[in-house]
Amino acid sequence: MYLDYWGLDAFPFENVPDPDFMYYSTEHEEALVRLMYAVKRMKGAALLTGEIGSGKTTLSRVFIQQLPDSEFDIGLITNPSLNALDFIKEVHYQLGLESKSNSKSELLVILNNRLLENINNGRSTLLIIDEAQLIFGETFEEIRLLLNFQMNDRFLMTFLLIGQPELREMIRGHKQLDQRIAIRYHLNPLPEEETRNYIRFRLEKVGGRGETFQDGAYRAIFDYSGGIPRKINNVCDLSLLIGFSMKVKEIDAALVRKVVRDSL
Repeated sequence: MYLDYWGLDAFPFENVPDPDFMYYSTEHEEALVRLMYAVKRMKGAALLTGEIGSGKTTLSRVFIQQLPDSEFDIGLITNPSLNALDFIKEVHYQLGLESKSNSKSELLVILNNRLLENINNGRSTLLIIDEAQLIFGETFEEIRLLLNFQMNDRFLMTFLLIGQPELREMIRGHKQLDQRIAIRYHLNPLPEEETRNYIRFRLEKVGGRGETFQDGAYRAIFDYSGGIPRKINNVCDLSLLIGFSMKVKEIDAALVRKVVRDSL
C-alpha cells in the first residue's frame, strides 16, 4: 500500500524469517561463529536462546544456508511437542528416512545406520529443533540418549536446540543432557544504536532512504520495542502505513507514539 509513496521496492519490515533481511549485529555474528564451530567440530549439542522476537529463527535459516548440502545432512523440527516415539519418527521424516515401523529399537537402528552412512560419505548430520522450550521431559531424555550415537572421537549427530530463555532452566533440570551442551549463546535485544542501524539496513535493503525516520522516531521506536526485532518491525511497518495515510514526508517521534498508542 505504501511502497510507491516511500519509494520502496518491497515491504521492509515483514515478520518472516527471511535470510535476505538478516541484520548482523555483533551478537548475531558471534552466535553464528559459535554455532558453526559446534557443527563443524561435531560437538554433540549446542544451545541458542533469546527472547520472543529476538531473531533466533531467522539466524537459524541463515545458518542452514551457510552449510553445503554436500557436507551436511540437515533436519529441521519446528514443532517438537512430541512424545519420545513420535519424536524419533519426526527425526526420521526430517532426514528423509522412510520407515513405517512403530518399534523404537528398529527406528534407532535405522537412524544409526544413516548416521554411519553419512560419516562414511564425509557428511555430518545436524538436527535443528526450533521452539525447543516446547519439548516434553521424556523427549529431552531421548535427545540425551541419541547423543550416545558416537565414535571414539566424534558424535554421529549434532543437535542445535533453539528456544526462549526458559529453555536454559529446562535443560539444567536434565543434568546429563546439560553436561552434553558444548556451546551456548543467548541473544540479547538490540541496543539503541543497533536498533537505528537495523531500521536503516532494512530500508536500504528495499531501496529506501536512511532519513525516512527522524532521530526522535528512532528513540521512540527503541523505547517501545526494547530492541526486540519483531516489535521493531511491527512499529516501523505501521508507522510507514500511517505516515503514508497522513502524507507526511518523514516519520517523527510523535507519529511513532501515536502508532504505539492507537495500534499496538
